Amino acid sequence: MIRLTLAQARELAQAILRKHGFSEGFVEAISATVVAGQRDGCASHGLYRLLGIVATLKAGKVVADAEPQVIDQAPAVVRVEANGGFSQLAFLAGLPVLCEKARANGIAALAINRCVHFSALWVELESLAEQGLVGLACNPTQAYVAPAGGKRPLFGTNPIAFGWPRPGGQPFIFDFATSAIARGDIELHRRAGQALPEGWGVDAEGRPCTDANEVLEHGAMLTFGGHKGSALSAMVELIAGPLIGDLTSAESLAYDAGSKGLPFHGELIIAFDPQRFLGGDAGQHLLRAEALFEAIQGQGARLPSQRRYEARARSLVEGVEIPQALHADLLALLA
Repeated sequence: MIRLTLAQARELAQAILRKHGFSEGFVEAISATVVAGQRDGCASHGLYRLLGIVATLKAGKVVADAEPQVIDQAPAVVRVEANGGFSQLAFLAGLPVLCEKARANGIAALAINRCVHFSALWVELESLAEQGLVGLACNPTQAYVAPAGGKRPLFGTNPIAFGWPRPGGQPFIFDFATSAIARGDIELHRRAGQALPEGWGVDAEGRPCTDANEVLEHGAMLTFGGHKGSALSAMVELIAGPLIGDLTSAESLAYDAGSKGLPFHGELIIAFDPQRFLGGDAGQHLLRAEALFEAIQGQGARLPSQRRYEARARSLVEGVEIPQALHADLLALLA
């Protein structure tokens, strides 16, 4: 393993992005995202993602200097046209308007269109929580996942994330794929030559499969919870696809045309303002939420993101570790 300080990790990410011609806005935004993933122990969304970012650029499937366009769609809706760039800049462009609309109306939605997306959604929901807003986000990806009872890829990994601000503490956030596992975790198993746990995927005939390469190249991933995860995945396809005028996961895969680039699609983010919902009673009801969290932890259970926050605290002191092979692959991007 190779140990890096967070500053070194950021400098490495920024050097790679600059080397490949990304505009300075993308250099700053993308490096912040991948370093955050590595810092929080989310290896599948950390520095490893730079390999796919550069490959997607070389395949001609992302615009390195795209300028997001903010569109005031409706009193409680803001839309950002990403113009083929990565989602980070589009989100940053739309965030102030989303917050303004949520505070005016109690609830507001941000639709990001025609973006390339690779990141975890908790990064964006933490930004909303810092503004005192409750958030919900989801997006399709590419068709990797079979519906319950099927055997051919149709859905994406289709993550759903939720964030709740907590006074004086880190927000309550969950962020999970509706697939049994994130695709990046299967890719990391393939890189390491490790067998997959049962229930992650099937082969081309729909039989349970633990071979990462077979699942990725010929078979399909599975949803979590059988028909329940499948229904949630279909919901994400609809509300973050046709509802916002963007691609489904199957359409995104067709757009990719075999280049194996990162997914091109849309994203939906909904923000709720507790102060607007509750007025002067907001404080007492937010304290009731704290009682719920305390009751969960009082049973010895862990809140979502707790492990990630613990990894963050360690990384701020100790830095991060990445496999030597990955470090070599990253350095090769600078050659």
